[in-house]
Amino acid sequence: MSDMSKIDERALFSDESGMFRIPEEPDPGDILTIRFRTLKNNVDKVTLYMQFGKPAKKTCPDEHTAGEQRGCAELLQDGTENRADNVQDGQKTVKAQEALPEEIHGGLVHVEREESVVMQPAAAAEETGQEPEKVLTFDSRFDFYEAQVPVGADPFWYYFIVEKDGEQIRYNKLGVTGETDCCYSFVVRPGVHVPFWAKGAVFYQIFTDRFCNGDPSNDVLNREYLYVDGIPATSARNWSEDSLALDVGRFYGGDLQGVIDKLDYIQSLGVNAIYFNPLFVSPSNHKYDIQDYDYIDPHYGVILEDEGNLLPEGVHDNRGASRYISRVTSFKNLEASNELFAKLCQEAHKRGIRVVLDGVFNHCGSFNKWLDRERIYENQEGYEKGAYVSKDSPYHDFFYFHNDRWPFNDSYQGWWDHDTLPKLNYEGSEELCDYIMKIGRKWVSEPFCVDGWRLDVAADLGHSSEFNHRFWKRFRENVKDSRSDALILAEHYGDASEWLRGDEWDTIMNYDAFMEPVTWFLTGLEKHSDRYDEHMFNNGKVFYDTMRYNMCRLHRGALLTSMNELSNHDHSRFMTRTNRKVGRLTYLGARAAEEGINKGIFREGAVIQMTWPGAPTIYYGDETGLCGWTDPDSRRTYPWDNQDLEMIEFHKYLGGIHKRNKALRTGSLKFLGYDYGILMYGRFLDENRVAVAINNLDHGVELDIPVWELGIEDGTQMLRVMSTWEEGYNVGSWFYTVENGIVHVEMKAYSSVIIRNVEEDE
Repeated sequence: MSDMSKIDERALFSDESGMFRIPEEPDPGDILTIRFRTLKNNVDKVTLYMQFGKPAKKTCPDEHTAGEQRGCAELLQDGTENRADNVQDGQKTVKAQEALPEEIHGGLVHVEREESVVMQPAAAAEETGQEPEKVLTFDSRFDFYEAQVPVGADPFWYYFIVEKDGEQIRYNKLGVTGETDCCYSFVVRPGVHVPFWAKGAVFYQIFTDRFCNGDPSNDVLNREYLYVDGIPATSARNWSEDSLALDVGRFYGGDLQGVIDKLDYIQSLGVNAIYFNPLFVSPSNHKYDIQDYDYIDPHYGVILEDEGNLLPEGVHDNRGASRYISRVTSFKNLEASNELFAKLCQEAHKRGIRVVLDGVFNHCGSFNKWLDRERIYENQEGYEKGAYVSKDSPYHDFFYFHNDRWPFNDSYQGWWDHDTLPKLNYEGSEELCDYIMKIGRKWVSEPFCVDGWRLDVAADLGHSSEFNHRFWKRFRENVKDSRSDALILAEHYGDASEWLRGDEWDTIMNYDAFMEPVTWFLTGLEKHSDRYDEHMFNNGKVFYDTMRYNMCRLHRGALLTSMNELSNHDHSRFMTRTNRKVGRLTYLGARAAEEGINKGIFREGAVIQMTWPGAPTIYYGDETGLCGWTDPDSRRTYPWDNQDLEMIEFHKYLGGIHKRNKALRTGSLKFLGYDYGILMYGRFLDENRVAVAINNLDHGVELDIPVWELGIEDGTQMLRVMSTWEEGYNVGSWFYTVENGIVHVEMKAYSSVIIRNVEEDE
């Protein structure tokens, strides 16, 4: 029993969800209801403190380079409070220390004034005549306090002070805390709305060349062209052939027809949206070196005109790659490929599946028609001279050249000095800015109607942070004006809060508050399988603290739409990480990535993925247990002839649980406890309450899950909807009765369990 002479900290709760903030995303002029929960008759007073001011402009010292700023932003990603992990960039070293949060959080606020209001006990709906969406479910264990706040045009931050018998407790996004910095306060950004469809949506990421070959006639041919350093493009001998260390110019033949052929399969996984790695014309299999933003690559689409010759042996110049030139410059091929993509989008939308494209706007490729270093376009009808070829090119200002040597000027600036990735010079060309805005609008409009953009290395675009923010504000306006519910999701490491103020990005790929902490806890490895850290492995406190601090950086809408991945194209496969082995393809080989794997750990990770706040994102093949070291080995082909059907069925059941429980999509998160190798947490929204327990130990344990903290009363029947362990999983019904506020569960080694309250019709 709790000591009623003290404030019961476990009972205290509030967040930015629809149960504790109504409306959840208010507009100027709304009356906002803010709520706070305490143990019944346990406190004397709850005061709401509101802070008004402006976000700080700087996230780290003025003298730091852009790279050092990224380093500062990444310092807390491991979640350790007093580690001195060095982040080296250029000639300076920055150390992570406990006192650094004020510097690294872009959410730092200059407070101009503070107002407070004493919150009043919330009245029952029948007493107030509240609208149905404002009805508060009362639990016998708790008291609820609320305050009504008029919303103006400017954002504000808030926290709570709870008092009893002279004791005061501060509560903000960290929970009960002594932290006073505004970056940990709840925030209201009037008029900011994140697309509702993306909140808790299940994404499926497709690296197209490796997913399914539906049309062999568009496959890249051996010696069709030279890619990098005179190495010819090649076609894999068979679909199951192992990756090579140098793999970017090697193709397996996956294409959009293959995706169309598998849409029913994708739908069966409970997928709400497909995220494609780049699809535009490009000479590489990853296509982050875009050649033409206006068209889908015919090697993924349709080749109607297929004239010309392959490069003969001994030729080291792509001017002779007439077969490739014909394929990628023919407007018949390009238009037909766009039409096929429009068909794919229509077929996906028929199945309730959204489509998100990868936008690579920081840099393009050396094959790009604007630069044309490979001299592919210079003699083709309908194309202007590239900036590499001619100083008089209309695209001259699209790139930054270090000298004035033409023709064939190779002194252009490359991203991270890669000459195959010319950095786009937006500050030097308003025409370039206009063009990319047109591209942003084009693909979310008819006939494609894609549902959003994922932005590659978005923080790197431009040559200054000021321009970067101006560009993304303008990009958002263009995209949202064309499609108001389009999602704008950015690749970003570290603190993205300065881009998440409602006028630039909607959300991010969630490395810091999902992929990394989950990987560290379950495997002890970082996301490339390059380093093992015993301190991080099974460390429940590190996991808890990392999640608390890094989730603070995301406002509620950004959190619920953040891309929660276990694997992706840039990192090792999560199934391989379960072997807890440091390694890469180059020195351990492909088979080692499949050795010593632990399916029990993988299932734990998938359970966390489908029950944690955010948009769970399945990297193609993860659902069938695909292995692989980091890039390029993580880009193995989908094994259509060798699927793990049990693992696929597991994902289908798990996706169904995610879909049927609204608490798992948009509900509140409550940490219920942790220990070495143990995690317990819950999600709740209205009457739907779900508890999750993870045992990452190599032996069984018995756990008492304190479900009373989710508002579940004694005598309540709870249903186990899934349990997993090393050898398998079970979705058969098993009932628990809540006694003294807890559910007692017995768990096997490397196991997880999902339980929820039983609804009346069950």
